[in-house]
Amino acid sequence: MIGAITGDIVGSIYEHDNIRSKQFPLFGDRCRFTDDTVCTVAVADCLMNDGDFGEYLSRYALRYPSRGYGAMFRQWATAWERAPYGSWGNGSAMRVGAVAYLARDEAEVLEAADRSASVTHNHPDAINGARAVALATWMALSGTDAISIRQEIADRFDYDLNQSVDEIRTWYRFDVSCAGTVPQAITCALEATDYEDAIRNAISIGGDSDTIACIAGGIAESIFGLPADIEASARTYLTSDFLTVIERFEHRLQSSTV
Repeated sequence: MIGAITGDIVGSIYEHDNIRSKQFPLFGDRCRFTDDTVCTVAVADCLMNDGDFGEYLSRYALRYPSRGYGAMFRQWATAWERAPYGSWGNGSAMRVGAVAYLARDEAEVLEAADRSASVTHNHPDAINGARAVALATWMALSGTDAISIRQEIADRFDYDLNQSVDEIRTWYRFDVSCAGTVPQAITCALEATDYEDAIRNAISIGGDSDTIACIAGGIAESIFGLPADIEASARTYLTSDFLTVIERFEHRLQSSTV
């Protein structure tokens, strides 16, 4: 999960100031966690407590305002009665990573991805985006190779994953939709040579950089693991309550493998 959070932090300064290069300080000046991290931690906390995704997402958003939430999500989080609002945005995909770690099988991965998305983003494109990210992460954790993951995700979700990162970089522009974010982020992870390379791929294509790097970083962590020095740096940007949830999550994973 912290691989996704790290991507968000690294990408936070490039969302509205895109670069088209892989050469940049990994943790640049003014980096911070954004709504991607808040919602990722909320979903993880909810899963560990068998809670209601809507309640947890709203609670965390209210605890951490002004972190770059979309206007419709802000309205939803502060409403007395919350209902999904048909969003096709990438918010469903950037927060779903924890699902893959706690699910026992593929069916459970997809079911939990659906539930985590549909409390807000109940458009088919947004549900597909959450499913694709969760499934790619789960497959990598299960030892599936990148070529097989690429083929499965492309076939199942009708995503074009044939272009390379270098090709995407030439034409890609800012896009907050799931359909216009998830395929590119998955490519950035699957084409990478290691975790850091996945993050650099994600930032280098431009667009919604923090979210693309969050998605790519979560998948890359499940493929390569997260280097200790990068994780240590990322942790310095997080609050104590986020770190507590992350530590509980890691303990839960360790206990389940014993």
